[in-house]
Amino acid sequence: MVYQALTEQSVGRFEIADVQGRGWTHPTTPRYPAGMDSINKAKLMDGRALAKRVLEGAAAKVERIRQATGVTPALATVLVGSDPASVTYTRMKRKRCQEAGMRPVRIEMPEGTTTEQLVAKVRELADDALVHGILVQHPVRRPIDKRAVFEAIPLEKDVDGVSSAALGRVILGMPAFIPCTPAGIMQLLVEYKVELDGAHAAVMGRSPILGRPMASMLINHHATVTLCHSRTRALPTIVRGADVVIAAVGRPRFVQGGWIKLGAVVIDAGYNEGNIGDVDFEAAIEPASLITPVPGGVGPMTIATLIDQTADAAAKQLGVDL
Repeated sequence: MVYQALTEQSVGRFEIADVQGRGWTHPTTPRYPAGMDSINKAKLMDGRALAKRVLEGAAAKVERIRQATGVTPALATVLVGSDPASVTYTRMKRKRCQEAGMRPVRIEMPEGTTTEQLVAKVRELADDALVHGILVQHPVRRPIDKRAVFEAIPLEKDVDGVSSAALGRVILGMPAFIPCTPAGIMQLLVEYKVELDGAHAAVMGRSPILGRPMASMLINHHATVTLCHSRTRALPTIVRGADVVIAAVGRPRFVQGGWIKLGAVVIDAGYNEGNIGDVDFEAAIEPASLITPVPGGVGPMTIATLIDQTADAAAKQLGVDL
């Protein structure tokens, strides 16, 4: 079957190539009505600046906790194997942890670690009163049962929001530590005063730690959400109808500028080799009203949110009113 987007001359509609089956030809530059190309430049959503403020707030919380209890909040990062990207990510998280005055607990386990061994280590950290947050660096490679590992993290220490209990609470709008990337995205949307009430949002990616909680948070803010994935038919047409586009598909420059409705807010939650996001930034910046760069957009907010949620977890466990 061939899906074809209609070409319209009204503002916000661009000519799109045919979509055939599940593979489609990417359009190139969006075609604006005369005179529109120079007045609709996107404003960058600066994740670094907002993350700096969040981290400063977390550091203030850590200091209040230390003064009230004499205890330094601690975050345990658990890494299995030596994947270079994961090694880098855990190192960055420990560095931000130290900058906020927290104590990083470094747990590194070798390749070949079994599910049982990893679950046992997580439970050991769960029982340690001096550890207030637990992060298991993902992706967790097979044959480890990552769900069994995530479920071993108690809700009060699940500062990365990976357990089913956390996801269920996010869906229901109940208090919980939210997965850090969607939580960071939501802070960016609030910071830039993006109106979600009644808006149509397209979320690309159905991960239980990104796409699904992101969709739930948007719904809880009264947006109408289309949750898309790799099998979604006529994806460009769906995206072109969205006021807010959130891309988390793990494919470089997957989302094309011609898919973006004029004035839409574009959140690129992807990160690929070469500092490339999931959105074709150079093309998407033209029709978008707001857009996150890669790097410097969502990434800094993810780590800042992790540190801030760890501070909140420590305060709750130690009985400190922030």
